[in-house]
Amino acid sequence: MAFGKRRKKDKTMDETSQTSESTEEQEGVEAPAEPPTPEDELGAARAERDEFEQKWLRAQADFQNLRRRTAEDIDAAVSRAKSEVLAEAITVLDYLDMALAAPVTTDEAKNLKVGVEMTRGQLQGLFDRLDVKPVVAEGTFDPALHQAVSTVETEEHEPGAIVEVVRGGWCMGETVLRYAQVRVAAAPEAEETAETEEEPSEDGE
Repeated sequence: MAFGKRRKKDKTMDETSQTSESTEEQEGVEAPAEPPTPEDELGAARAERDEFEQKWLRAQADFQNLRRRTAEDIDAAVSRAKSEVLAEAITVLDYLDMALAAPVTTDEAKNLKVGVEMTRGQLQGLFDRLDVKPVVAEGTFDPALHQAVSTVETEEHEPGAIVEVVRGGWCMGETVLRYAQVRVAAAPEAEETAETEEEPSEDGE
């Protein structure tokens, strides 16, 4: 009888141990995550939408800046090329003026002068359409428009005044195509007067 009770007791202990182990195993396993609610999914979708919207706005801003910089670069390149061509055309205009200033004595020369005048008129018309005008070379010297080739000491003009124009200048709007070469007045240097000291005579007078 005692042996039967012992077996029953051992069986009870085994069942208790198995129950404890099963409980420990259940505690070690994580509970399954709850499925996202519609509110969570809506919030995630809104966050993703806002992120894509910010990226799109940044891309739009970068594109606008790129287009503006490209347009500025193109305008600058066109302006430089136009300035170079017009500078060469100004030299041609100088040659035409020199030809027109030459004395005309024969009928052939008169006919040639008419052709030169027409050519100059066409070139001047081009300058007028492109707002190319002569640089004003009067009054006070302006380094932004004039180039001083020499100075002239004179009392007839104030120092810094333009005395003579050596070669005319031209500008297109605010862009200087060629600086006007001028001579500028300068104050005359003060003459140093030698002071003579009276030498005493031999008799002391």
